[in-house]
Amino acid sequence: MAAVKEDSNDYVIRVHGSPLELDAGQWNALLAQQAEPSPFMRHEYLAALHESGSATAKSGWKPRFFTLSRGDELQAACPLYLKSHSYGEYVFDWAWASAYEQHGLAYYPKAVIAVPFTPVPGTRVLAVDEDARGLLIQAAVAWCEQEEVSSLHLLFGAQADIEACAAQELMLRHTVQFHWTNSGWADFDAFLASLAQEKRKKIRQERRKVAEAGVAFRWSRGKDISPDDWDFFYSCYERTYYEHGNAPYLSREFFTMMARDMPENWLLFIGERADESGIRRPIACSLIAVDDSGAAKVAYGRYWGAIERVDCLHFDACYYQPLQWCIAHGFDRFEGGAQGEHKMARALMPVKTTSAHWLAQPAFADAVERFLEREGAGIENYLGSLEQRTPFRNRADQGGL
Repeated sequence: MAAVKEDSNDYVIRVHGSPLELDAGQWNALLAQQAEPSPFMRHEYLAALHESGSATAKSGWKPRFFTLSRGDELQAACPLYLKSHSYGEYVFDWAWASAYEQHGLAYYPKAVIAVPFTPVPGTRVLAVDEDARGLLIQAAVAWCEQEEVSSLHLLFGAQADIEACAAQELMLRHTVQFHWTNSGWADFDAFLASLAQEKRKKIRQERRKVAEAGVAFRWSRGKDISPDDWDFFYSCYERTYYEHGNAPYLSREFFTMMARDMPENWLLFIGERADESGIRRPIACSLIAVDDSGAAKVAYGRYWGAIERVDCLHFDACYYQPLQWCIAHGFDRFEGGAQGEHKMARALMPVKTTSAHWLAQPAFADAVERFLEREGAGIENYLGSLEQRTPFRNRADQGGL
């Protein structure tokens, strides 16, 4: 742990080697003050990633959490990781790493201010005010220079984070996600009625295929999710990763900690159908994160998996069941995760997300800045074209753009 004192403000900046060195109460209290909090920035979530071995130096996520304090009061804090690869970030910089390698330079380790494996927009730098936020970002850049780290990347930041990074002259990069906004529909049928006929017909056909295959869903939240249900979920989650040729990012122990420490932030849908003996058995599931502690009630699509193949099962498990639940429980938004233009057909509309980047090498920084200008123009054109393809009959219902 290192410390730097700013005499003009009596600030002390510390770099911590583990989230477990931080006071959970202070961290969560500071998170609650932010304009765009999320459950993924809670101390329990970050600590579970570390304690379970999911995000540690061994897995390529070496923690270096930054805090800024005045006396005993925490003024600002952020999760920072030294990365030996670019997996699990969802803001892709493989081409940048390749360019460094081609010129005989080391791109890794790099630093990221991010929540590992979690492409959910929200506050990344917790702060009591904009001055404290700016100081901490400035300190992180200075530390990267001192440690000869190639670059610093703040991923999926809140508006306040992005503005503070821009003030420090970090480069901005934009991507597109797809989110659903609740327009106050009475039920799922009322939601379907707001869609264009073609989209409404398609969703009903897809749900009918799942029902005709004998699949019915049940949901559980929080402590009502049984250990057996968690075990089934993890078997599906693990299988999905291995089917794509990768080991799962998150360990079973991580979800055990989530069930223990953050139970009310998890909602599990399980699809069941009868076997040859007539006994209903689970065949698919989707895990949703939920947060109804703030002004907005938000659900986040996270993970899914299945042990049997049923046509359209993925769409029902990952979109229609969660949306129906959100409408029934008065949730304001459902965030569908990274990428996926196909989500628009399910009424998830495009939103722009932003990250910020600092590169130590001036020549590479100049080249990346030119690239980001071109890419940014492409993103704006892409968003414009998507806006013309609304699935809704009335644009007032669509949210998003």
